[in-house]
Amino acid sequence: MTDLSSKLFFAVLLVGWASSLNAKEQKFQVVSWPESGQPVLTFTFSRFKELGGASGKERTYTTDVTAKNLSSKRIAGAAFLLYVFDKDKARIGEGYMNVTDIAANETVKFQMTLRASGTPSSVSLSAAPSESRTISITVNSVPQGAAFKVDGREAGTTPKMIEIGNGKHILEFVKEGFNSGTFPLEITPHDVSGGSISYELGNSAHDTIELRDGSVLAGDLVSVQGMQVEVRVGGNTQTLDRNQIRRILLTERSPVSN
Repeated sequence: MTDLSSKLFFAVLLVGWASSLNAKEQKFQVVSWPESGQPVLTFTFSRFKELGGASGKERTYTTDVTAKNLSSKRIAGAAFLLYVFDKDKARIGEGYMNVTDIAANETVKFQMTLRASGTPSSVSLSAAPSESRTISITVNSVPQGAAFKVDGREAGTTPKMIEIGNGKHILEFVKEGFNSGTFPLEITPHDVSGGSISYELGNSAHDTIELRDGSVLAGDLVSVQGMQVEVRVGGNTQTLDRNQIRRILLTERSPVSN
């Protein structure tokens, strides 16, 4: 072997050894879930890296996580609490971890950040409990003033702030003179208070007559004869003077088949 080839050989060997050593140094801990029985997921954590912005005794750390689905079925979603311990096995911090839509035998990678009051030495995890917490959310509609229900229960009139729990919900909106409608809403454990939703009601189900005194009638225009305008409101027919009316908005209706 020539001197040049010997140098190239040892250089490649050195690079490979350094890469292998670096990979070993980066791996922090491997945790399987559940701990007993047949594992479904395995998590590989890299060494925790301290970030800037320490607050008091707490410091912020980040770790790269590799999650692998060991089962033969797709995992739609799973949430976990990650506990961090120091070298004396004292718990110094915790974080929330969520994995979604992992196919069988698939591996996904993500990064998580948490705060700890010491140097992480080991971790453990447990399935996050089914949370019964609620969040505050403002429900609105266009136009405003619609009565609405949440999962079939009366909830008030828009706009209104409500407390709503995790899971899937159905909101129903009703406003006189407009088509009613429903809106599906899903609240996840990651959602926080302060959000809002707005539902746009359908076109008016009736003609709209705006009067000069500022009032509005929602009904059906029956006829316009000279200075008289007939309007059916709530099943009752009213006769108005044209001078009382600012404008009339007619709603398009499908022709009635005979």
